[in-house]
Parts: sequence; structure tokens; C-alpha cells
Amino acid sequence: MPWIPNEEHEKVPVIKNLVWAFKILFKADKWFILSGILSEIAADLFRMFIQSVLFLKVLLSAITQTGTFEYYVKCLMVFLAVGVITEIISVWGDYVTNVGQKKVFKSLNNMIFEKAASVDVSCYEDPAFYDKYQRATDILTKGYFVMFSWTLSIVVGRFISFISIISVIMSIDPSYLVFLAPVMLVFAVEIFKSKIVFKRDIDMTTNNRVKSYIQRTVFLKDFSKDMRTSNIFLVMMKRFNRAIESNIEIIKKYGWKLFFCSMISSLFGEFIPVAGTYAYAGYQFVATNNLDVSGFSVVLSSINSVSMTASSIAHGFADLTQVAFYFQNMREFFEYNPEVTDGDREAEPFESLELKNVSFRYPSAKEYSLKNVNLKIEKGQTVAVVGINGAGKSTLVKLLLRFYDVTEGEILYNGINIKAYNQDSLRNRFATVFQDYKTFAISVNENVLCRECSSEDEKIAEQALKQSGVWDKISLLEQKGNTLLTREFDDNGVGLSGGEAQKTAVARIFAKDFDVAILDEPSSALDPIAEYKMYENLISATENKTVIYISHRLSSAVLSQNIFVLENGTVIESGSHNSLMNAKGKYSEMFALQASAYKEEGGCRK
Repeated sequence: MPWIPNEEHEKVPVIKNLVWAFKILFKADKWFILSGILSEIAADLFRMFIQSVLFLKVLLSAITQTGTFEYYVKCLMVFLAVGVITEIISVWGDYVTNVGQKKVFKSLNNMIFEKAASVDVSCYEDPAFYDKYQRATDILTKGYFVMFSWTLSIVVGRFISFISIISVIMSIDPSYLVFLAPVMLVFAVEIFKSKIVFKRDIDMTTNNRVKSYIQRTVFLKDFSKDMRTSNIFLVMMKRFNRAIESNIEIIKKYGWKLFFCSMISSLFGEFIPVAGTYAYAGYQFVATNNLDVSGFSVVLSSINSVSMTASSIAHGFADLTQVAFYFQNMREFFEYNPEVTDGDREAEPFESLELKNVSFRYPSAKEYSLKNVNLKIEKGQTVAVVGINGAGKSTLVKLLLRFYDVTEGEILYNGINIKAYNQDSLRNRFATVFQDYKTFAISVNENVLCRECSSEDEKIAEQALKQSGVWDKISLLEQKGNTLLTREFDDNGVGLSGGEAQKTAVARIFAKDFDVAILDEPSSALDPIAEYKMYENLISATENKTVIYISHRLSSAVLSQNIFVLENGTVIESGSHNSLMNAKGKYSEMFALQASAYKEEGGCRK
């Protein structure tokens, strides 16, 4: 398995993850976190300490005549000034945080997208990778990075307020600290609770992916016809409901633990400290006269503030611990090192490509997809690799482009193992149309050139579309090549048929400067006439170029100088069309069957 998720959640390095989270968010926008911390410190000190404790103490001093009215007025003016400054800091902090949130979201999104584009292709065939990827994106989609900044600001602000209030209580009577000791237990309980919440969310990840997939497919055009003409909608709905029911069971499984933790937190974080302090303060005030009215009122007000700040800090630590688990997923995602690694060599112009004793097995498979394959392709050759579906043809393409590395043997580019080359430089030597080609919700020209287009680029795209045989359709559109594909983002967009979409994908070949063209089932959506015309244009456009056709349809094989026949991952025949036909083997049998099918499609059916 190329991706191994961390299942030992109890061993997650919380502090390390929090430090990593701070660094990555600070790098994205330093004021996103700092503004929140500064505004929270100002607000908490004002509300929890200055307003609820200090100002009360000044007011009671004036009432009990231990202070003067003039002193009270001066304190009031200071109080109002501090209040105004606090409000200014709060408004400034909100503005800076909102702007910073957008910057951080953009920065982290770009980092996730770039990493997702760089991981091994094998990861996309691994469910554990998708679970990890989704939990990494949860940092953004569920706002955990905002939660981290906000919670960190609260913890820092509350902690400073907590220390300030404690200092006032200690100046009255240090004995009151005894009643605050149970609050320490709340920290441990809340951290334990956050681990339970994270485990619950981990257990729900796959169900949430199923729900997300079904919610997405129900609204996508590609699935709409099948949804309405078969029972597949009911099948999908049953899976959707099963995912929800499974999540309900998971919630129930952890529910009683979370309830128990919440009860303990309330008992030791609020009830015992407040009840104990009230009782002891009452005893001092009534029975021993060791506490005057001012001290009694300040103690009661202070203990409420202390209870609130301590409880808030405990919950904040718990939330930070939970967020640390999610950042663990993102950190592991970013730290993942691809197994298919770059070499230092730049790929030179193509001369030859050779597979020597190549065998390959997918990471999660038991059987080999390719077994002891040997073949060589020289510059300027037109080669066809043919065979029935599942013979290993598309796997061969993935190995040539280094989406995977061979399990055994080696692939040589110009006589050098392809592992020695920089992947981008190697792939840039190839122009490829895949069997599962895709068109994107961007303009036709951008789909062809795979970049934003200038007016000069539009001419290149037009010529490529003509060569692929789809320009007759595109030229009729109001904006021609600048028309957006699909109507998902533009009412004036257009949807192409399967054949038209495939021709648009093939146009990428004609628009690119390449050494080797690889066409993986390039005509699967085309009728025989369109297929023949496309191959004629390909022959003209790829003159003196090297072309590799991958197909189970043998029309391309007739045009090829050398043909390799794959069966069960092994090359069973090779040679020219005529030599293979004369050999009366597998190729000859396949060609005869397909030729009869073409005659029937052309109207010769009896």
C-alpha cells in the first residue's frame, strides 16, 4: 500500500502538530493569527479583569469610603479610555482576520492542490489515500484552520486574564486557590474528550466520502441519463441512507463517553469551584469577619471570572488538541514522499524506447498485469500495441510515462533507464491522449492547448481542431473556440457528444510539439468513417515522428510498421500487419472478426 494512515491516534504528537499549524498559517499570513491574539487579549482583559474585577473593586472602595469620589472619577475615565481602545483593537482585529482568512484559505488550497498533483498516481487507487486527503481538506472546508486561530487566541487571552484575576484573589486570601484545583482535572478530561471526537470523525470519514460522492453524482450531467433510465438512482439512495445510518451508529457508540466527559467537566470546572468559594467566602464574611463587603464582592465576582476563564482555557486546550489531530493529517499529507522519484537527467530528443523483461503488478493486486514484456521502438516508427480489453495495454502507457515504476525489469529511453530522467522533461517528450480522456469546463481552445490562449494560440488551436475532425462543429458556435465547454458556469456553454469530445482531446496531439505520440484507444467513441479520417490526419501530422497506438480496434494496426499483440500481460506476437496475417495467429483471428463487424456497420449486413 502506497499510503498508510496513522491509526494510533493516542500517539499523535499534539504539540508538534500545533507548532506546525502555527508555522504554516503564519507563513500564509502572519497577521491572521497575531491580530486575533491581540484583539482577544485586549477584549478578555477588559471584560474579565478590568470590568468585572478592578472596576468593581474601585466602585466598592468609593462606596465603603475607603476611596474618594475623585479617585473613582479618574478610574472611570481610564476605564472608558481603555474600553474605547479595546473596541478599536477589536474592530481592527476582525477586519485583519477576515482578510487574512481569505489569504490563508487560498494559500493552503494551492498547497493541497499542488501536493495532490505531485503524489503517485497509485495513491488515487488507494481508499486510504482518499480518506487522508479528505481529512486534510477538512482543515479548509470545515474551517479547522479558523478554529485553530480563534481557539489559540482565546486560550492566550483567557490565560493572561486568568493570571491577572488570580493575582487579585491571592492578594485577598491565597486559600481560595484550593477551590480552583479541581479545574486542573477538566484539562485532562477535555483533552480525552477531544480524542474521542476525533476517533468518531475518523470512523465517519468513509461514510462521509460515500455521502459526498452520491450528492455529487446526483447533480452531474454525466450521470443524469443513467439515473433516469435505470434503477441506479435507488441503488445510490440506499447506499446514501446506509452511510447515514452507519454514522448514526457511530455517533451512538461514542455518545455516552462524550456525555460522561461533559458531566465531569461541568462538575469540576464550574460546580465545585463556585460552590466551594461561595461557601468559604460566606464563612469568612459572616462567621469570622475576616472579609469585608468589598473583599466579599470582589472574591465572588473574581471566582466567577476565574471559573469561566479556566473552563474556557480547558475547552480551548481540548479544541486545540482535536484540531492538532486534523493538522496531523494535513502534515502527513504534505510530508508524503512519492515512491516514483525524479532523476537528475533532462530527457534528450527521442531516439529509442525499449522494455527489457518488464513485469508489473499494481500495489494492491495479487496478479501481474504485465509479465516479462520485451519490445523496442525506434525513432520515426509507427507502432501498434493491440489486444483485448484487460490485456495490459493501458498499464503499458502508465509505465512509459512513469505514473508507476516497473516491478521487475527496466524501461530504457535512449538506452538509459527512465528512472534517471526528470519526470517533467521525460513526459514533455510525449504527447498523449488517454483512453479515459477528459474535457474540462473551460474554453475549447484552452482544452486543446491546456493553457490560457492568446490570439496567436487561437490559430494553433483552430488548426488542431481541423486536423482532429471537430472544427466543423466548433466553427458553428457563436464564440467558436472561445466557447466554454459544459453549461455548468455559462448559459452559453456547449455540451459535446462523446465523439466530438474525443476529437477535441485528440486535437491536443496536433497542437503540441512532441517527439513521441501515444494514443491510448484514440478512436473508441468514433464511427469507422470518422476513425479513418482521423488516422489519415494523424499520419500526415506525425510524419517523421514516433507514434504508438494502443488499441483493441485494429484499424490503427494496418497503418503501423510494427505490431505487438498483448494477451494476459504478455507479448504473444509481433511483426508487420502482413506477417501477422500470414502467421494465422491471434492477430489474424482478431482482425478477421473486426473486419466482418466493420462490413456490417457499413451496410453490408445480409
